Amino acid sequence: MNTILIAESGDDWLGPIEGVETIDPRDYLSTNDVKLRRGTRIYNLSRSYGYQSIGYYVSLLAEARGHRPIPDVSTIQDLHGSAAVRLIPQPLEELIETSLKGLASDEFVLSVYFGQNLAKRYDRLTKELCGLFQAPLLRFHFRRRNRWRLSSASAIALKAVPESHRDFVAQAAAKHFVRRGFDRPKRRTMRYDLAILHNPDEGDLAPSDEPALKKLVKAAAAEGIAAELITRQDSDRLMEFDALLIRETTAVNHHTYRLARRAQAAGMVVIDDPLSILRCTNKVYLAELLNRAKVPTPKTWIVHRRNAVEIASEVSYPIVLKRPDSAFSQGVLKAANPEELAARLAEFFEDSELVIAQQYMRTDFDWRIGVLDGRALFACKYHMARGHWQIAKHDSGGVKPRFGKCETFPVETAPRKAVATAVKAANLIGDGLYGVDVKEAEGAFYVIEVNDNPNLDSGVEDAVLRDELYRRIMQSFARRIETNKQ
Repeated sequence: MNTILIAESGDDWLGPIEGVETIDPRDYLSTNDVKLRRGTRIYNLSRSYGYQSIGYYVSLLAEARGHRPIPDVSTIQDLHGSAAVRLIPQPLEELIETSLKGLASDEFVLSVYFGQNLAKRYDRLTKELCGLFQAPLLRFHFRRRNRWRLSSASAIALKAVPESHRDFVAQAAAKHFVRRGFDRPKRRTMRYDLAILHNPDEGDLAPSDEPALKKLVKAAAAEGIAAELITRQDSDRLMEFDALLIRETTAVNHHTYRLARRAQAAGMVVIDDPLSILRCTNKVYLAELLNRAKVPTPKTWIVHRRNAVEIASEVSYPIVLKRPDSAFSQGVLKAANPEELAARLAEFFEDSELVIAQQYMRTDFDWRIGVLDGRALFACKYHMARGHWQIAKHDSGGVKPRFGKCETFPVETAPRKAVATAVKAANLIGDGLYGVDVKEAEGAFYVIEVNDNPNLDSGVEDAVLRDELYRRIMQSFARRIETNKQ
């Protein structure tokens, strides 16, 4: 049994659901059924989720037993008091305003049952809210004061569902479990479930192209893993999977980081894990980390308003400036003289208190060493874009970026010092999947940065290993999930 519904004995109006067993919360708390393997999904519909209540302890003990409670304890805490209101990101605030602006009343209650609402026009809002707060039954209260805002949110029990909604809830529950494929015959041949988060709208800047995504799914199947491509609109389904692979450009103030955190908190295997995202996406952190570990890098300064003038007199020109969260050569500029440096810094300081200044090293290419589980996975030369000093040239006016050519080599034939330096740098971050950029100058190798979300594109990074590249990644997932479930 992989799916358990926890509900009071008197709350039996949902009826039987194929492939799902219903257990009274007190029975679940008093016995630890050894037949329930690690990763069993526990849909907690207890009558109360208050601190130290029956529902609270169901989710708490489920986590201790290696099960996957929905909601988990962190979600229960998020849905307590005003915590939920503070968690609403800016894009969701805008969606709330857009979705509710036509209402005549200044108050509105949105009930979400197994990811669905009775009114189809709120489907998008429902999905976004479920992605942020994952629980079977949710109730959201909104209030308008000039603009619509969330005033409170709560997970509710079956008993709290109005009589007039119960037929809809029963149908939504049945659809939820059937759609999620908990009893699909093809799943019986697979050991685990993997979600691959991607964003089709990223285009050329996506970390994996469509053929590579398909190869990841195929490689997963060969390892007994049922992989499914999901987008942020499917984030309400996150708890259905055993693991999460992020193939969308990551950032800390972004849904990729929030999903990584939620997946890790639920005991899932996650690449990129939230700590790797946090460390790799901030170049200030990387600069300090690499310096302390004595990893060779171009001479680097951490610039702030107080030391900007002093540093301007120390550096040699041209000097490279980087926003802490820059990616894909965006937010990375070159200053040719002190005046240009001052102008660029003033611009960057509008968004960040700290800026990275780095010695400019002119090279025709950067080495990109892929690292997984502390070992080199692939080695590429990323050549600079034609007529440009970076591997990607971003033109104004919405024109697609232009990239330099790429050459891929067997790891064994890449310079040993480049590989060793890259692996050392990656291991400072963690044991996930990383892409380390290394410059070669006069026989020496310098780490530029460690990327938590390295490109895996068909015909590029897989040019040497081909399908074996994706197979190794999925073998790592299989090992990690198996260890997680022991």
